[in-house]
Amino acid sequence: MDPQSQNTSLQRLQNVEKRIVRVLELAGSVMDELANPSGPRKELVNSHCSEFMQLIKDIQVTLREEIKSACEYRPFEKCDYVPRISNEICCKKLEHVIAQLDEMKHTIEGYHAAV
Repeated sequence: MDPQSQNTSLQRLQNVEKRIVRVLELAGSVMDELANPSGPRKELVNSHCSEFMQLIKDIQVTLREEIKSACEYRPFEKCDYVPRISNEICCKKLEHVIAQLDEMKHTIEGYHAAV
């Protein structure tokens, strides 16, 4: 991921943060309006709810795109963790198979000695 796309990504995430703040402000405004002793103003509640829903959709789209682009960027490509763990698991499996084979050999030897 080049520095320019990182900046662009960071800017998009900062915009998401600003939208989240706006969403919270809208939610608070609607709650205040609903708690209004003279009753809520329907047009204001509808306006805030519409803006709220649009911002939520925008946030979802942007985050989905950012997650997708982050998945395409693999900073740990040279990490050997997965192959190393896989090898360790294979070694443990082999140790288990060898132990079972030794037990089978011992059982067979015991059988031949008894016959």
